Amino acid sequence: MSAKKTALTVLSAALMVPAMFVAPAHAAPAPPAPPDGKGKPSRTRAAAAPPASMSTVGGALLGQPGTQVNLLPGAPALPANLTGRSWIVADAESGEVLAAHNAHWRLPPASTMKMLFADTVLPRLPKDQVHKVTDQDMDGVGPGSSLVGVKEDHEYSVHDLWLGVFLRSGNDAVHVLSAMNGGIDKTVRDMQAHAEELQALDTHVISPDGYDAPEQVSSAYDLTLIARSGLAKQDFREYCGTAEAKFPGLQEPGKARDYFEIQNTNRLMTGAGGLSPYKGIAGVKNGNTTMAGSTFTGVAQHGARKLLVTVMNPDGGGANEVYEETAALFDWGFGAVGKVKPVGELVPPKSADTTSQGSTAEAHEHGPAAAGAGSGGGGAGTALGVAGGALALLAGGALVFNRRWPRGRRGRDEDLV
Repeated sequence: MSAKKTALTVLSAALMVPAMFVAPAHAAPAPPAPPDGKGKPSRTRAAAAPPASMSTVGGALLGQPGTQVNLLPGAPALPANLTGRSWIVADAESGEVLAAHNAHWRLPPASTMKMLFADTVLPRLPKDQVHKVTDQDMDGVGPGSSLVGVKEDHEYSVHDLWLGVFLRSGNDAVHVLSAMNGGIDKTVRDMQAHAEELQALDTHVISPDGYDAPEQVSSAYDLTLIARSGLAKQDFREYCGTAEAKFPGLQEPGKARDYFEIQNTNRLMTGAGGLSPYKGIAGVKNGNTTMAGSTFTGVAQHGARKLLVTVMNPDGGGANEVYEETAALFDWGFGAVGKVKPVGELVPPKSADTTSQGSTAEAHEHGPAAAGAGSGGGGAGTALGVAGGALALLAGGALVFNRRWPRGRRGRDEDLV
């Protein structure tokens, strides 16, 4: 890390361990479909109703439309008036999906796609590597993109650029890092291959920054899976948990370089927009475009429990709606632990070191899910194991952990042909 006195406020999460099972559940009625957006024809929002048949990666119930939850005696009711087209609540350690709504509905992801970009590219570039930005590096940054303020002919460290990606959702920083990774086309291919390795098979990558494109989609399930993979990496945890930092500004010959303050756009972390910061929040990524509406994946910890929540495209209309629904689902999840039977699981990567007793998951395009079929991931599922502890407020945030995959069955998609 450079000696530029970059100021960081970091909330770090040590996440994830094994084992879960899939239990029966009931489907609650879906909320009313939101009206179509008013975007340009080339950026029209997704269809208002989920498909009748979706992927069953992680369990057959996750492929069914509507809300899937199995409440035991004493369990709190799900929050009222949830409007997200798709959402999921999962235990970050065990991988158990506590509840979900249209979990595999393939929807535009907006800047939550940057989680896959970071999980793919971040390990490939040393953080102290310095790059002088060229005009070509900035080619293709879409009109209306969120920007951190990268300038041509100026030098930036990889560390600086990742701060721009995570805090300001800077598409300019994404394009420069993609250029350093061999270009946009290569980076898209790399991201798609990594998504397939993670078994995030609802995800189709068109642009590394999540900018609207008709065929660019992901799902609440996939975004949660991707976030979980990213959070196994120390640098990813550091960047997504940084509330504010200094970013390089003008670089004039013979003068010291200017720096300016940037703040994370995650309102549950910073309390911007009139929201109160959510207790225990530690990332991960938000997004908002014409096509996607608002999207958000977050991780939080209360006591020893760590949860992941993803909400896609709520219909409330306000800038805070996605955060308010996420916070409500966090509250429900922390209150529901031990009082619900899981409805699915977050599956391990294809190459995970497990004792496999079946095939890995398949994409839902390979065939329709069988109606009324049993769970797709039965038995002792596997999930990412991290030896570590509680969230901690750190300055510079080093957190040591060991990743391991326990013995057990891989997640399967038994209901596809």
